[in-house]
Amino acid sequence: MSVNTAAIVVALIFFISVVCLKGGLDFHVVGERSDIVEDKAGEIALIESTVDNAGEYVDVLNEDYSLSLQAETNNNSAVPDGEIWNEKAMTIYATPDIDICVGAGLSNLGDMYWQTSNTDVIEGFYNSARTWLGYSSDICKYPVIKGTGTTIITAGTYDGKRKDAIKVTVIEPPVEEWKHEVLTVVNNIRASNNLSPLTWGITCESAANTRAKEIITLYEHTRPDGSDWSTACPLPADGGTSGENLAIGNAAVSPITTVLLWMGSESHRANILNPEYTNLAVGFVFDPSTKYRTHWSQFFSTY
Repeated sequence: MSVNTAAIVVALIFFISVVCLKGGLDFHVVGERSDIVEDKAGEIALIESTVDNAGEYVDVLNEDYSLSLQAETNNNSAVPDGEIWNEKAMTIYATPDIDICVGAGLSNLGDMYWQTSNTDVIEGFYNSARTWLGYSSDICKYPVIKGTGTTIITAGTYDGKRKDAIKVTVIEPPVEEWKHEVLTVVNNIRASNNLSPLTWGITCESAANTRAKEIITLYEHTRPDGSDWSTACPLPADGGTSGENLAIGNAAVSPITTVLLWMGSESHRANILNPEYTNLAVGFVFDPSTKYRTHWSQFFSTY
């Protein structure tokens, strides 16, 4: 969701990252428009896609924008015979952006079982992988993350030919680090568009944090008390300009995915690439007890 003095546009864009346990991290940009998983194990539900003011669906990325998200992978380590993973342990964030997949090169495994030893950390797995991303449910599962800590994931084929276990540690996302990382990503994008970098918006930092909290209960540019979003950090007496971008849900699971989410919408992108702005404050609230878990705000300003 983004807003400036000219327009308000609501857009929730589907962008998800998947960890395939093969020694690397792959990010995938796809053409779906929403990815809200209801808080109910064993079932995946998508909300209806939203549209902008013109009634047109918003593309994930504009054609003239691209950013490589391919991390270095290690393909030299083959999965041992009879096993499923070449890793024995991994650490993931509690943001709900993870599909756990079998090792690279393994396919046609048929039905598999997936078990978790600590349901307070990973409660279980949704009935299938996120197949709309192109992942096969016979080799990938989407875990239901309930909290932080360590659990042992055991998986295997029913014919007994392959079985393995991996220790998965779930940790809280680094909130303050991620907020400043959003500024870094935005400035990289601005540099590629020959725009001056933004500085951290100290003046509106508190406002950005407040707005990230407020959209837990009301995901609008109108604040819960009915006032306009801009009242969180009012314009100074001598004037100025400000803008707001908002994002929630499974598509907004890390700094890079959230910025790409905004870059896929014309109005969000306009705020990020506005040459007038000089400052950017970022708010981020991760609360697994809420419906959408991740809540982001960007507060752009010239003051």
